[in-house]
Amino acid sequence: MVELHGLSKSFGDLEVLSGIDVTVDTGEVVCIIGPSGSGKSTLLRCVNLLEQPSKGSVFVAGVELTHRDVDIDAARRMLGMVFQQFNLFGHLSVLDNVSIAQRKVLRRGKVEAERIAMDNLAKVGVADKASAYPAHLSGGQQQRVAIARALSMNPKVMLFDEPTSALDPELVGDVLGAMRQLAEEGMTMLVVTHEMQFAREVADRVLFMDRGMLIEQGPPSRVIGDPSHERTRTFLARVLDPAHVDE
Repeated sequence: MVELHGLSKSFGDLEVLSGIDVTVDTGEVVCIIGPSGSGKSTLLRCVNLLEQPSKGSVFVAGVELTHRDVDIDAARRMLGMVFQQFNLFGHLSVLDNVSIAQRKVLRRGKVEAERIAMDNLAKVGVADKASAYPAHLSGGQQQRVAIARALSMNPKVMLFDEPTSALDPELVGDVLGAMRQLAEEGMTMLVVTHEMQFAREVADRVLFMDRGMLIEQGPPSRVIGDPSHERTRTFLARVLDPAHVDE
C-alpha cells in the first residue's frame, strides 16, 4: 500500500531523513518510534508531500506521488492525516467540521456528507457531540473528531503524527481506543507515537528511527521487547523508565 524508496529530506545543510526504504502492506499497522528530532514526523509529512522529499520516491496504492506529472490533490485523497493539534474550525459545529471537506473536495451532497460524518463520529464515540463546537470539547474529544474527519474522506491509508501528545494523560485512552478499532477493521496505518504499550499491542511492525535514519524494524516483540541495536536499547531504557521521561 505504501512504498518509500531512498527517501531523503534536507533543510539547507541539515539532513533530517537519510535514504529511508519502507514498505507497508495493505491492512498493516506500523508504529514509528524514536527520540525527538529523529525525523519521524518529517517522514509522515513526506508521505503525503506536505514536505517535498529532496531525494527518493513515494508510492501509495501503486501511484507515485513524487512523479512530476502526478495530480497531487487527487493522490492526497488516498491519505488521511491526524496531527498533534486538532486543527478543527472553531466557528463550525462538529458535524460541519467533519462534513465540509466531503462537500467541498469530494462534492458529496449535504445529506450524504452528514450521514457519513455521523457514521464516523459514532465509530470514534463522539456522535453525541455533533452539534457542539470545538471549544466545548475536551482535547480527547477534539482529536476523535479529527480522526472522524479524516475517515470521512475514505482514505486508503491513515497517518497519525503523535496524536496523543497534546492530550492530558486521562484522555489518551479514548483516542488510542478509536485507533485500535481502526486497526482491527483493517485500516492501513502509519503511526508516529511515544505510546509504547499501544505499539506493543496494536502494531504489526515497529520502526525505530534516530538522526534521520531507520535503525531497525520488526515485530514489536523484538524491536521493543528485545532490540538488537544499542541505540534502540538506550532509547527504550529511557522511555520505559519513569525516571527518564524526557527522552
